[in-house]
Amino acid sequence: MKRALILGVSGQDGAYLSQLLLEKGYEVHGASRDAELQPFNRLEELGVRDRVRTHSTSLRDFRETLQLLTNVQPDEIYNLAGQTSVGLSFSQPIEAIESIAQAVLILLEVVRYLHAPVRIYNASSSESFGETPAGAASSEETPFMPRSPYATAKATAHWTTVNYRQAYGMYACSGILFNHESPLRSDRFVTKKIVSAAAEIAAGRRARLTLGDLGVSRDWGYAPEYVEAMWRMLQQDRADDYVIATGESHTVEEFVAATFAELGLDWREHVDIDQSLFRPTDIRYSRGDASKAKRELGWEATTRFHALVSKLVKAVRESS
Repeated sequence: MKRALILGVSGQDGAYLSQLLLEKGYEVHGASRDAELQPFNRLEELGVRDRVRTHSTSLRDFRETLQLLTNVQPDEIYNLAGQTSVGLSFSQPIEAIESIAQAVLILLEVVRYLHAPVRIYNASSSESFGETPAGAASSEETPFMPRSPYATAKATAHWTTVNYRQAYGMYACSGILFNHESPLRSDRFVTKKIVSAAAEIAAGRRARLTLGDLGVSRDWGYAPEYVEAMWRMLQQDRADDYVIATGESHTVEEFVAATFAELGLDWREHVDIDQSLFRPTDIRYSRGDASKAKRELGWEATTRFHALVSKLVKAVRESS
């Protein structure tokens, strides 16, 4: 039985990855800053909480990370931990760097120190690409030009992972994931904010929804499919980095329109724009080229934009 350690197990991806690995017969361990107080609601929602062994640790502390890996002795490590919000990183930039870039460096150093034959997945991000021309798709060869503290931290962690792979022969790879959503998203993500508000408006419990820039365009996929790609990356003979995306890009306005349409509403009658919600810098257009993942991993996104919106709306309606 393979043993996996998921760092950041309490998040959306950590929960879906736990479910996937358990289905594949893994012994699954998860780390969180305070596992004793953490409710692990997402694991509970997927019905796998009692099958995931959780540990408390600070990934910014070399000793605690060393102790965690020594105790668990995993075959595979999935690093999904750290700050997850681009918007929040502008007000907490030090937190972004420490929880993402510094934590990855400590993890890699611990594995190197232990000489552990472990395979490491690092959660990189499409945000690292920064601004790309409208219509262009970013691949593994596209240069990074981060436009937020979050993206800067992710780019640093990505290249640190590459460096350790090349310098020390470690099996360490990064998944450059584009936006991926699910019913397990927290309310601070714009997709969940839109879907939840639209459902409340449709039910008559709310009148308006206030949003920021509707003109930004993103490549949105379905999270359960994306964790499958993570697992596949660690099953290859050779570690490498992969873009994971749908290859389609849609604006926030399109997402809003599709969500309200699912509920039989015209979004223009219910949505207000607040300039204060615009980010200091933002990416206007984002789209990924996942052809390498299809060719080498046999992975391809199957849930497209409108199907994704339908899944999210259905989940919110069923839970309310």
